[in-house]
Order: sequence, then C-alpha cells, then structure tokens
Amino acid sequence: MDKLTISCNVTILAFDELNDMEKNLVVAAQNATANSYSPYSHFSVGAAVRLTDGSVYTGNNQENASYPCGLCAERTALYYANAQNPNTPVVSIAIAAKNVDGFLKTPITPCGACRQSLLETENRFNQKITVYLYGTEGIYRVDSIADLLPLQFTL
Repeated sequence: MDKLTISCNVTILAFDELNDMEKNLVVAAQNATANSYSPYSHFSVGAAVRLTDGSVYTGNNQENASYPCGLCAERTALYYANAQNPNTPVVSIAIAAKNVDGFLKTPITPCGACRQSLLETENRFNQKITVYLYGTEGIYRVDSIADLLPLQFTL
C-alpha cells in the first residue's frame, strides 16, 4: 500500500503586514459584504479579484429561496471580471465574511465549486492566483488556488 501526503502552505499575516495593493483588495472584499443578498443564512461574503492590469472587481453571495440557484461571492466576482475582461488574467482574490456579529475571527475558505472555478481560471491563463482569506485575527495568504485544491479535476 502506498500513501500520499498532501499539504498546503499558508502564511498568516496581520493587516498591517500587507502592502497597499493587498490591503486595498482585502478592504474591497470587506466592503463587498455590504451588498450581499443573504436573507436566509444572514451570512455575508464578499470577494474582490485583481487582474494583471490592476483593475479590481468585486462580488458577493446572492442567495435564493431555491438554494441551488444562489451564487457564491467568489464566482460572482470572478465571472464579472472575466465577462468584462475575458483576456486579462486574474492575479489575486480576497475573501471576507461576516455574520450578524460582524466579521469572522477565523477566515473562511472557498467552497469546492469556487475552488474549481478559480482553478480553471488559473490554468486557463497559466497564472497563479494568490488567495487572501480575511479574518479579524489574521489574514491567510495562499500562493495559488491549486494549493487549496490539490487533487484537482482537469482535462
């Protein structure tokens, strides 16, 4: 029997350890939570993606009474950016979440569908996407979405 060990390197940073571009991306994700449509879960998620040209696009979770019809913040931001700039690679994404008590202490990670969608974009452009996961007690930085989906589905 063989064994496979999979690991992911995560750097934990304080907000003031980020550079200005990183801070702006995280703040854009935080601000995007304000426009979340989450009347069922009361769990607001915001995402912001930065493209190679420096432009930033935001999105937030959009719920629906028919739960499968909703969409996550990460894919909302990603697809909006790709729709407006289909030939410009994404270089980073920041994600922030809050509930009725405010922003979460520990960051949340993208769901499987969002990881796969982000990975498709990373592979499409052959450009790593740096991931910033915001929490009030620390920001997790992951160098590539592939690190969050090590056993990825590809054709």
